[in-house]
Amino acid sequence: MADKILILTGDAAETLEVFYPYHRLQEAGYEVHIGAPEKRKLQFVVHDFVDGFDTYTEKPGHTWDADIAFADVNPDDYVAIVVPGGRAPEYIRNNADAKRIVQHFFEKNEPVAATCHGPLLLAAAGVLKGRTTSAYPELAIDVETAGGVFENGGGVIDGNLVSARAWPDNGTWMKAFLEVLEGARVTA
Repeated sequence: MADKILILTGDAAETLEVFYPYHRLQEAGYEVHIGAPEKRKLQFVVHDFVDGFDTYTEKPGHTWDADIAFADVNPDDYVAIVVPGGRAPEYIRNNADAKRIVQHFFEKNEPVAATCHGPLLLAAAGVLKGRTTSAYPELAIDVETAGGVFENGGGVIDGNLVSARAWPDNGTWMKAFLEVLEGARVTA
């Protein structure tokens, strides 16, 4: 039986930030589950940059079924969590069970990967104080307000936490996360 990893997400998650870790971790031999506020079909989005815009644009992305609702998650069933970006973290950070899951992994010092807007959930869970994390660069103020140290990088490692800026960092982010999993002796 393969070790399980949980991706914490919801509607409006960035497609590439969900699917890349989902498939990369499966490729490495893990059983990967999608957790969301409810067990139902989720609508992801595609964020990209367009000349003349000061920030990213958003288009509809793929749909995907959540495997489990946050309220039904027993964190002890999983060896690690992944928190993708997009807009999903803006609202799942208000979900008590999502915060409970994140807090469990930090209390146990177990592997956590977060990218883009994902650190918004970590900040809401109160786990960034004194921690170094990357995030979408415009969220540096959110990281710092939560007591964290912002680092503008693609595979930033701080103990059990591996973070990145956004989907262009997917390769370095997951490479670093797989190294942390290996270092924690979490094998598929």
